Amino acid sequence: MSEQVEVLPAQGVTNQPARSISWRDYLELTKPRVVALMILTSVIGMLLATSGLPGLSVLIWGNLGIALLAGAAAVVNHVVDQKIDTVMARTRKRPVATGKISSIEAILFAALLATVGMVVLIWQVNHLTAWLTLASLVGYAGVYTLFLKRATPQNITIGGLAGAMPPLLGWTAVTGQVDGHALLLVLIIFAWTPPHFWALAIHRKEEYAKAGIPMLPVTHGNKFTELHILLYTLILLAVSLLPFVTGMSGWIYLAGAMVLGLRFLQYAVRLLRGDDRRVALKTFKFSITYLMVLFVVLLVDHYVFF
Repeated sequence: MSEQVEVLPAQGVTNQPARSISWRDYLELTKPRVVALMILTSVIGMLLATSGLPGLSVLIWGNLGIALLAGAAAVVNHVVDQKIDTVMARTRKRPVATGKISSIEAILFAALLATVGMVVLIWQVNHLTAWLTLASLVGYAGVYTLFLKRATPQNITIGGLAGAMPPLLGWTAVTGQVDGHALLLVLIIFAWTPPHFWALAIHRKEEYAKAGIPMLPVTHGNKFTELHILLYTLILLAVSLLPFVTGMSGWIYLAGAMVLGLRFLQYAVRLLRGDDRRVALKTFKFSITYLMVLFVVLLVDHYVFF
């Protein structure tokens, strides 16, 4: 009589399927939409830095290096915010939050991106752009994500400087020096960041509260935040006129900046009066359109008047 033998599974072996990681998961870690907006402003900085067209080499290598370092900062953000991301609806499916990509794997990926980005910028562009880009990475991934985000409701106001750097980086990639007009572009994005992000924070207030992030609507309420959105929008309107005042741009830009700024102001007033989450979301979405169109108008004006 044949003896039946029961084969038992080896100890520690589970029936769970192995992690299936694709290149799309790593791409998601780099926040490609955010990086794309940064590269748009970087390209505009490059184009505004010269009366003609910048060389193809600096356009390709400069933006590649900036994009790689920006992507590295985004990856670090995923790792640092892993626990927060699991709480918030819009971020809980991120690869690190779900465990699809481990924190170690993500950090190694960030280190690779940062290293390649620095090599590209130093080798093909210039040292100034490389170190300024690295400084913005440290500012976003280190100062903002690790400290400011959890320390103060003014986190986005102070930390917004790191995200405002791409036009300056594009400018220095072409010229090799820091120019006052390039700093005006940084100032515009710096002033734009608080009303842009606080509008989203109002819409996502409950999620930020649940995650323990002291965003302004969580710590001071919607009305206080909406008032500050209005005040910063007024500041943004004034700052956006500086390129015309300083002679950097002409009448085409002035007209565009006024129309866009007044439209943004209309959203801010409507939000303050109505305290509506839907209006907050619409304000956030318009703020993205505002920045892109403003820079495109500035670019059109630049080539018309040059």
